[in-house]
Amino acid sequence: MKEQVYDLQSAANSPASERASFIRKTYAHLAVAILGFIAVEYYLVHSPFAAKLASSMTGGMSWLIVIGLFMGVSYIANKLAVSKTSQQMQYLGLGLFVVAEAIVFLPLLYIATFYAGEGVIATAGLMTLLLVGGITATVFITKKDFSFMGSFLSMGGFVALGFIICSMIFGFSLGLIFSSIMVVFAGGAVLYSTSNVLHQHSTDQHVAAALSLFASVALLFFYILQVLMSLAGGGDD
Repeated sequence: MKEQVYDLQSAANSPASERASFIRKTYAHLAVAILGFIAVEYYLVHSPFAAKLASSMTGGMSWLIVIGLFMGVSYIANKLAVSKTSQQMQYLGLGLFVVAEAIVFLPLLYIATFYAGEGVIATAGLMTLLLVGGITATVFITKKDFSFMGSFLSMGGFVALGFIICSMIFGFSLGLIFSSIMVVFAGGAVLYSTSNVLHQHSTDQHVAAALSLFASVALLFFYILQVLMSLAGGGDD
């Protein structure tokens, strides 16, 4: 998530028609990725092996993989944005990441579906949608470049990893406060990724932009759901 300086013309500096087309493509791909995630997750949660797979990935390990995946895909998305990688490879990366996220989210969503109370997933999804909508509106209305946040998010990500690893080693619970802090961190990640759509990606990099956005939105949803489940007494902290 280190700040990048791109040689290609950014969407913000492109003609209005190209910029509008790029934004439409980016968010259309984001929507398809989210729908694909929902479809894969629904199948996994209701599959015969769901309970066993969920039980093998609960606790700190799931948290560790989620934050690790987010940081990894953010780095990869930045690399894709500055490379000449074919769109086919970018589509492959987006598809693989959607499936990987669905697998990693399985423990939390399995518990939320069968033990955390009716409607908690839908509530988390709606809250995520509203927050992302507000952040997106802020970026597109102000047109401010938030790429300076990259270094802060990198440091925050490594601090979060440190806490998660320590909790696994020493056996303490991360709890509601950590989840709440991570919601703020994930909101910052959405702000950073949305800003990059305008200021760091060129108009032919909609797949890489959607990949980065999906990683941030998924991270935000994960921790909002963690907070709601903790408040409802159904979390696995």
